[in-house]
Amino acid sequence: MSGKIHVYQSIAQAVSDHGVDTMFGLMGDANLFMVDHFVRECGGRFVPVSHEGSCVLMALAYAHVAGKVGVATVTHGPALTNCVTALTEAARGHIPVVLLAGDTPVVNPRHPQSIDQREVVKATGAGFEQVRAPNTVGADIARAFYRARVERRPIVLNMPADYMWQDINHEVRVLDVFSAPGGVAEGDILDEAIGMIASARRPLILAGAGAVAARDKIIKLADRLEAPLATTLKAKGLFTGHPYDMDIFGTLSTQAAYDLIAKTDCIICFGAGLNDLTTDRGKLTKDKRIVQIDIEPTAIGGGVHPDAALLADAGLTADTILYWLDEAEIAPSGFTRELDTATLRLHPIGPDKTADGCVNYVQALERLEEALPRNRVLVTDGGRFMTEVWCRITAPDPQSFVVTANFGSIGLGLQEAIGAGVAAPDRPVVLFTGDGGFMMGGLNEFNTAVRLGLDLIVIVANDSAYGAEHIQFMDRQMDPSLTQFDWPSFAEVATALGGQGIMVTSMTELDAALKGLEQRDRPVLIELRLDPNDVPRMRI
Repeated sequence: MSGKIHVYQSIAQAVSDHGVDTMFGLMGDANLFMVDHFVRECGGRFVPVSHEGSCVLMALAYAHVAGKVGVATVTHGPALTNCVTALTEAARGHIPVVLLAGDTPVVNPRHPQSIDQREVVKATGAGFEQVRAPNTVGADIARAFYRARVERRPIVLNMPADYMWQDINHEVRVLDVFSAPGGVAEGDILDEAIGMIASARRPLILAGAGAVAARDKIIKLADRLEAPLATTLKAKGLFTGHPYDMDIFGTLSTQAAYDLIAKTDCIICFGAGLNDLTTDRGKLTKDKRIVQIDIEPTAIGGGVHPDAALLADAGLTADTILYWLDEAEIAPSGFTRELDTATLRLHPIGPDKTADGCVNYVQALERLEEALPRNRVLVTDGGRFMTEVWCRITAPDPQSFVVTANFGSIGLGLQEAIGAGVAAPDRPVVLFTGDGGFMMGGLNEFNTAVRLGLDLIVIVANDSAYGAEHIQFMDRQMDPSLTQFDWPSFAEVATALGGQGIMVTSMTELDAALKGLEQRDRPVLIELRLDPNDVPRMRI
């Protein structure tokens, strides 16, 4: 593109220059012409949302599933403040997103929507980049994309509205920097780590989200050591199919897996931050040698103080450890020969105490695991229901598993399910959400999924209550009525919004609903009517 163009045109073109073909957002005074140019002249796709925060959530799920930088856009002032929870979720989840946020005109400090947008963004943990002047817009956008990739967090690019119609020369500016950090561990600490691993009689390998790319190399090391494999929640599905995959490590472990962890004497952690839930507040790492390998300096020692820490690439380090074990002719541990693989990943179902007119939640999950499409992308909203889903519903791999619990919020799930669906249009997306979360965020955007024609299956766990609060009142033998709600029929609402809603109050009705999924031609919502006194506690 040569000659003078307007700033809004240059911004749209610069985003396209970075390989972006999909943008989520809501238009306003400061970004509408940029969005129009991105669609009409750059050939991009714009996904309009109902609420500004939704576009950031869609972009972060899109980034996770597609493996790209997600892009969203909003206008200024209240549009940006509506994104605070979503930006915090993305920052805590280390998701690369660029949010193109308009700002009020520099020449009008008394604009009614004026706010210190830098300070708003700083509070969320996201990064901030300012468009410094009209003629620096190319470089400013390039830096925003670079920072999102290497810092692995959302970056807000602040775009003053009064720049948009100024004329500039467009330049293609991509900050193309080698960004494959990490190297091979070496030195005395590596020797100590290998010594701990070689002398272990019952070693176990734990992998987190930071080690997903090293899957095959970690498996080779585990097989050489005859060590079982486990993952953090974020890496769920990484070792699916391996005979000694014990699934999630921590408070979400099966009883057999928890007992196995108790027997280990050395845990080799790749790309795992070792937070309180992973370690069960330190119980699962007590009196064991911990070798921690991570490329992120802040991950080392953040939860547990390791006996040996290697700031290095997971895959290269696994190869290095394997090489020296072979060189020293270290015998396999034999630990996996002790395991009962039949019970390793088996969660008990428990008794059915469900009231009439409700479906037993655990039994329903077991049936859903069997019947839902196998090639699904699994998304979970926040709420009391979620930990049983994490334990009982499988995902093909970590990239197909979207957790919306980085900030402990509810009401983010449907928005992220839409982003996942846009990223993987040829695969079904399955969302589990609660009644409170669906009312908070899902109701806003279900029709967006309908308009987009997404292959979306929503399971609403409806106990007509805010479950986490309900159980606290019950535990103290207090009246829980303030936590209970007479919601509308979510199934009827879904149908009214253009989808297909199905009410389920028994296992027979659930089987009929699941059979009907084979002919689905629009987003489907299955409302599970649950007894608020019979939903399992969260495993945290």
